[in-house]
Amino acid sequence: MSLLKRSVAEFMGTFWLVFGGCGSAVLAAAFPNVGIGLLGVSLAFGLTVLTMAFAIGHISGCHLNPAVSLGLWAGRRFPGSELPHYIAAQVVGGVAAAAVLYLIASGKEGFSLSGGLAANGYADHSPGGYSLVAAFVAELVLTFMFLMIILGATDKRAPQGFAPIAIGLALTLIHLISIPVTNTSVNPARSTGPAVIVGGWALSQLWLFWLAPILGALAAGVVYPWLARTSDA
Repeated sequence: MSLLKRSVAEFMGTFWLVFGGCGSAVLAAAFPNVGIGLLGVSLAFGLTVLTMAFAIGHISGCHLNPAVSLGLWAGRRFPGSELPHYIAAQVVGGVAAAAVLYLIASGKEGFSLSGGLAANGYADHSPGGYSLVAAFVAELVLTFMFLMIILGATDKRAPQGFAPIAIGLALTLIHLISIPVTNTSVNPARSTGPAVIVGGWALSQLWLFWLAPILGALAAGVVYPWLARTSDA
């Protein structure tokens, strides 16, 4: 499969993740009487990854996340020469999804970007008022665990065909844990999309949602191969 086609698949997949996950938070989470709430938003994010993993996993690997691409590179599962193409496609997909979501959400009278468009934040912009340190640790640890699950579920020795389910459920669990802390990122492209539309505080805090997930992913890319190695040599 050509790099162009794989990059387009990553764009489409990341668009779906941000549009589906953030869209559920912005449009449906608190809808009168039938709002889906935290559980529904968590499930929506997990379902975006699960559905896209089945749809494009055989095309691009369905990374949908710069941290995932970097973690797979650190784990020697992905060539470094293709990282710029994948990461660019993922970020552009996230921004495009946020723009479409804003277009839809602003069609309702009284809509305001002050609600954040599901942007990630810490301190005053954390849903639960969690500090910068708490947000950083949460994003680093949860991304580390996410990549450990991805690397393990896609290992050739793992049961075949079930990786999308494990990965989708992992992302659901991650959101159940950390929506109150940061609105949950573990994905720099997911964070960049809403931040570009919201601007201001969201852009000024965006650094954390690149740095912490990338560090967590790189750590997993080193730890998993060591843990899974069958020889103690």
